[in-house]
Amino acid sequence: MCIHVAMHIEVVPNRGSKPAVLLRESYRDGKKVRKRTLGNISQLPMDQVAAIRRILKGEKLVAVDEAFEVVGSRLHGHVDAVLRAIKRLGLEGLLASRPCRERNLIVAMVVARILEPGSKLATTRSWHTTTLPHLLDVADADEDDLYDAMDWLLEHQARIEKKLAAQHLKAGGLMLYDLSSSYFEGSSCPLAALGHNRDGKKGKLQVNYGLLTDARGCPVTVSVFEGNTSDGNTLMPQVQKVRDDFGIEQLVLVGDRGMISQKLISEHLSKLEGVDWLTALKGATIRKLVEEKHLQLGLFDEQRLFEFTCDEYPGERFVACRNPELAKLRAHKRQSLLEATSRALQKVRATVERAKRQRANAKTKAARERADKTLGKDNIGVRTGKALNQYKVGKHFVLDIRDDAFNFHIDEAKVAAEASLDGVYVVRTSVSRDRLSTDDTVRSYKSLCQVERAFRSLKTVDLKVRPIHHRLESRVRAHIFLCMLAYYVEWHLREAWRPLLFDDEDQAAKKTRDPVAPAQRSAAAKRKARTKRLDDGTKVHSFQTLLQSLSTIVRNECRVPGAPDDEPTFRIVTTPNPQQQRAYELLETITA
Repeated sequence: MCIHVAMHIEVVPNRGSKPAVLLRESYRDGKKVRKRTLGNISQLPMDQVAAIRRILKGEKLVAVDEAFEVVGSRLHGHVDAVLRAIKRLGLEGLLASRPCRERNLIVAMVVARILEPGSKLATTRSWHTTTLPHLLDVADADEDDLYDAMDWLLEHQARIEKKLAAQHLKAGGLMLYDLSSSYFEGSSCPLAALGHNRDGKKGKLQVNYGLLTDARGCPVTVSVFEGNTSDGNTLMPQVQKVRDDFGIEQLVLVGDRGMISQKLISEHLSKLEGVDWLTALKGATIRKLVEEKHLQLGLFDEQRLFEFTCDEYPGERFVACRNPELAKLRAHKRQSLLEATSRALQKVRATVERAKRQRANAKTKAARERADKTLGKDNIGVRTGKALNQYKVGKHFVLDIRDDAFNFHIDEAKVAAEASLDGVYVVRTSVSRDRLSTDDTVRSYKSLCQVERAFRSLKTVDLKVRPIHHRLESRVRAHIFLCMLAYYVEWHLREAWRPLLFDDEDQAAKKTRDPVAPAQRSAAAKRKARTKRLDDGTKVHSFQTLLQSLSTIVRNECRVPGAPDDEPTFRIVTTPNPQQQRAYELLETITA
């Protein structure tokens, strides 16, 4: 007797081809269980095969829109990623040891600044498209709440920075410092002043801010100054902060040649025990060392860097370097500027000659007066001054200005003297060789590019600290500190996500690369840039596009169709694709 048992789907391997999908029936023949094939359904899509399998198991299938409906969707993946990084860094604990609304608001503003920087009003409106305000329980916050939280943040800045310093700065270690500025919209803030504008916004009031980082470029503290404060006058407050507030008596401060000047060294830094510094010489000082035979340019014939000392600078070391590629660039740039200035001066000469002819041929007093407005040493001098100032190479020209004539020529001797120093730079330090080798001295100075990267990110690329619209001094200070905290999180995100970004993953090579030659990316980084693909074939991202990719992970609020409004909802989050999952996994490598 044959007794029917059940129908089922079986996938049968097929050598050299895709597996066969068979609809089969199992039945009992006496004491044996046998199978027979009812049909071959290999041509059906796999989702239909899966549906048939579920039906055979006795499940009842319904259309998706009959099972539940989506009543709301919010962008979630990028918010989740940044919040995971914040958790790994312990940023919430740095802000406040106990949960509070102000802490949640600051964390929310940090995340919003990374994802979509904007004004405080824009932030309270834009973040409702994401899960951010709901995850941090600040959905009811308005613009005034954010301003109050900024005031709270400023009150706790010293304590927060002290915790950051304890984590990232160490006694005797390198600390990178540089100054930048951002322009204001408005004129009522006490910090706003005219100064050396690094944004290219002539005539705009600005505020200066100095950023101190560890040797890797990880930000630790930021200080805000009036817009007309010079670079050197901002340095000593940083030294005092590190020594007095952070309790670090021994440090090596790295700053550029405009920051750590000879006056600052002789009047302040040299008198502080335990404080060493590393900087570079300005061009005029290098030329003086050459003229006084302390720096022998002939040594560059055999080597690209060498160390020397000078009696005028006791206790200091100098490392002279010459970069041939940089020399070519400077020579080409100088020649282009000289040619452009020559063309401008030729126009002045032609104008003077034309005016001279017009005056000689003038038949009326008015015609002579028009020509006289061009002629004369004063008038010609004004025109030549504008031409010389346009390209900043006037020192290389010899001028012959008379009342009715003008001529010029290039001082080839001056050009040759300047060209002899093309590509030459000199690093200056008080750190002894047993603490910092010759090569590492140069590498350490070049690490200032990490602070420049921070300023690029803060000002333009990601966090957009400028323009500043705040009127109150305290709000300006809080705004810049908030942006620094956002960069602190972003810095760690970028480090963790290097394998997915265009960034070079081989960071260890920086410690051994040629200190003079231009930095070269690794072969793997060049391959990523060339192919726009990772080794697994997925796309390489920039930091911004990776966040955009993660934002496609959404959190849906769902409920049963037709349910009343007070019916509880349930949530379904988009399943991450492999690269998104990889991004989440890399966040686990973040350490404070």
